[in-house]
Amino acid sequence: MENFPAPARLLVAEMAAKAAADPARAVAFQGAPGANSHLAALGYAPDCLPLPSFAFEDAIDAVRNGEAARAIIPIENSLHGRVADMHFLLPESGLHIIDEYFLRIRHCLMAPDTAPVKSAVSHPQALGQCRHYLRDRGIQPVSYADTAGAAALVAETQVAGEGAIAPYLAAELYGLRLVAENIEDSDDNMTRFLVLSREPKMPTAGVGLVMTTFLFEVKNIPAALYKAMGGFATNGVNMTKLESYQRGASFAATEFYCDIEGMPGDPAVDRALAELEFHTKWVRMLGSYRQARPRT
Repeated sequence: MENFPAPARLLVAEMAAKAAADPARAVAFQGAPGANSHLAALGYAPDCLPLPSFAFEDAIDAVRNGEAARAIIPIENSLHGRVADMHFLLPESGLHIIDEYFLRIRHCLMAPDTAPVKSAVSHPQALGQCRHYLRDRGIQPVSYADTAGAAALVAETQVAGEGAIAPYLAAELYGLRLVAENIEDSDDNMTRFLVLSREPKMPTAGVGLVMTTFLFEVKNIPAALYKAMGGFATNGVNMTKLESYQRGASFAATEFYCDIEGMPGDPAVDRALAELEFHTKWVRMLGSYRQARPRT
């Protein structure tokens, strides 16, 4: 946490103390207080105790170590695709996916005073998503490690004319003035978060559509992926996501991250998974959970 600016470190200490007193209500997230993941935690569980973590690994460790009952982790963004490293961290974590949450990403310009904003500090992705707004107003973009951390930095340094682009919550937490809201160039910026816990939690009847997430590695034979996927088509199981990734530097074995509608116990899903297991080296289930947003 020493990597956060001083105003953020103070908030982290306060939030960590509250979470330590009631770990069952704690939800770990990556980023400084005021980050989009902080908003996601509050949106998902309004009565939770958000627990900031510097890195994704720290948020996962907080759950594994019993410091938090759950973690909420971004897995993909509608504009930038999957979040780096999460496909490796999820299976290694030993945690289970128990839910998902979607957050509409909204960027705000904030500053410590009323001086005209000449430069804006933020994460490169946020700066890129607001480039038209910044260019039209002659505001110089300045890269920083994360959005909420940039707001904390601007609050700490108090440089006239220097602002930050961050979620609105950061302005409230660090005492900054909201100069402008919703300054993003695109209004379809959405991030999908996964909620992780130590124990699996199977969806109950009546929750609506259910998602299941799993990983698998194909055999090194011709048409291996085609054969592995055949069972989902023939059994009418809707696959909403299939992404490949390489583990290590060999380029020999391809692993896949997959989301389907349905869950083990559904006859069609069971048949499809049985065929998948026959044509792959291994299959690792990560969790089944209610579908928070329709896939159309």
